[in-house]
Amino acid sequence: MSAEAPAQEDPVYVVYDGECPFCTQYVKVLRLREAVGQVVLVNAREPHPILAEVKTRGMDLDEGMAAKIAGRWYHGADCVHVLAMLTSPSGVLNRLNGTIFRSPSLTNLLYPVLRTCRNITLCLLGRSKLHNLG
Repeated sequence: MSAEAPAQEDPVYVVYDGECPFCTQYVKVLRLREAVGQVVLVNAREPHPILAEVKTRGMDLDEGMAAKIAGRWYHGADCVHVLAMLTSPSGVLNRLNGTIFRSPSLTNLLYPVLRTCRNITLCLLGRSKLHNLG
């Protein structure tokens, strides 16, 4: 899967679970703005117009984060892979992210483990999954 940097005027939307400490830290450390320009981080637990589009497309945010890049949607492992392809290589965490998630096969192998860790962490913290929010 290849991802081209979107046109400067076309924002990149990244939809994540704002109560998941892993998701929140992940979107904070990504240096997407350096690589693609305008980035809109959307906490799926707060109202935002883009969430209707996520729902219409049938993307389950409990199964993975989502990103809209140049009009195309990515979800779960595909989302993390594409974000790694677009992320600036500056900084230790971004280089590590790029090294791990630039490989589609490694991303597909690791993503279910990361999702399971997210679900366990939410449970231990007493936080609901997104589908429970109505």
